[in-house]
Amino acid sequence: MNPKNYILALDQGTTSSRAIVFDHSSRIVAVAQEEFRQIYPRPGWVEHDPLDIWSSQNATAAGAMSKANLSTEDIAAVGVTNQRETTIVWDRETGKPVYNAIVWQDRRTADYCGELKKDGVEKMLTEKTGLRIDPYFSGTKIRWILENVDGARKRAENGELMFGTVDTWLVWQLTGKTTHVTDVTNASRTLLLNIKTGDWDDDMLELLGIPRAMLPEVKSCSETYGEVAKRLYPAGAPVAGIAGDQHAALFGQACFKPGMAKNTYGTGCFLLMNTGGEIVPSKNNLLTTVAWSVRGKTEYALEGSIFIGGAVVQWLRDELQIVRSAEELDKIAAEVNDAGGLFLVPAFAGLGAPHWDPYARGTAVGITRGTNRAHFCRAALESIAFQSADLIACMEKDSGLKLKELRVDGGASRSEPLLQFQADLLGTSVVRPKNTETTAMGAAYLAGLAVGFWENRTEITEHWAVDKTFEPGRPADEMESLQSDWTRAVERAMTWEKSGA
Repeated sequence: MNPKNYILALDQGTTSSRAIVFDHSSRIVAVAQEEFRQIYPRPGWVEHDPLDIWSSQNATAAGAMSKANLSTEDIAAVGVTNQRETTIVWDRETGKPVYNAIVWQDRRTADYCGELKKDGVEKMLTEKTGLRIDPYFSGTKIRWILENVDGARKRAENGELMFGTVDTWLVWQLTGKTTHVTDVTNASRTLLLNIKTGDWDDDMLELLGIPRAMLPEVKSCSETYGEVAKRLYPAGAPVAGIAGDQHAALFGQACFKPGMAKNTYGTGCFLLMNTGGEIVPSKNNLLTTVAWSVRGKTEYALEGSIFIGGAVVQWLRDELQIVRSAEELDKIAAEVNDAGGLFLVPAFAGLGAPHWDPYARGTAVGITRGTNRAHFCRAALESIAFQSADLIACMEKDSGLKLKELRVDGGASRSEPLLQFQADLLGTSVVRPKNTETTAMGAAYLAGLAVGFWENRTEITEHWAVDKTFEPGRPADEMESLQSDWTRAVERAMTWEKSGA
């Protein structure tokens, strides 16, 4: 094997850490994956142990290289992609976290977010950050740690504590605790970054009471940040690419032109549309976010976030035990032509875009005496597609761009009944690529571009290949009627907890 013929991508997700080795033709050479503990201290609270995140990611890096029989000399660069918004605060000297990582799904700051909305600051916040006031984002989570961990605020003000999203934590560990950086995509999800200037915003820091001394330096998505420390794998390799998971997937799907969009069907669903060099403010409750910053050029995207996507399948499997696997759910769902009038709204952690209702809760409506297991399986898959279609409609209105095709990836993109229903609902092609590991692929591309492993985006686009295209097959009026009924079902799920019902 020639030296420096591979890129190692670290893909740190919500439920597992993965490492994937790619070769120059974008082929997957080896994969290692390790699940880690999910912590639920109270209803609506979700935490991870930051040391679990690091140890699992470190183990998979060594594991993937071992499977591929590679040494550190074979790795041209390391790319990092990660679950976004998840918030870690740790001691600058000891490296010990002062509290567990507060995960993006966590809703503990919902009441505080409600107070901010009442104070009338949302318009200012949206203009600066492109985001909404919601517990989803990192800013209110940092504030919670500073307010609720003994001595944390004082220590932060004294410069003793560091904040990072998961990318920052991993790069700090990888580089032997020498490099405190983030990239502009992860920074753009904190409520603290001004997306016009690309730097931390003093007004937002003051609003949330967060000392600037805690914050990492904001970098582009494709540059050398540091080298992997000697005692780690792959020692000496440059860490050269960082992007939040959804931005990495947009890059990995080669969605390089304005109007191109991808949907990742993971635990949640995340739909991003490239808007090019233009910051498009959303009038339809979407997020305006940085797509990436590469070689001195920053591009932007519209994003819709669905909190419960593929997780609804896990819920039917693990909690209701209706099926034993996602494959079985697909098979059973295919036994019926439709959900028999059943609509399942999986607002288990509130609703994300375009509703932004942390008080919504899961609802099943339209149940009759004839509703059976197959209808529930079908309704679960359809709920993922309905939520995604809501986002596409908003994106088209905001951008003025008509979706030509939707590129898809993530675990649930293996579900053919889901993708066919999605195509029917959108009235447009849904395209699944041969390589659905687009998140890791995007991180690899960003790292590879930084060190000259790949020359440019044209070369990357040539590596993108179609596995299967799903074309719409059902009448538009039939789908419009279903969409209308879905909207009614969502209305019944909203503000449930708040009403005290």
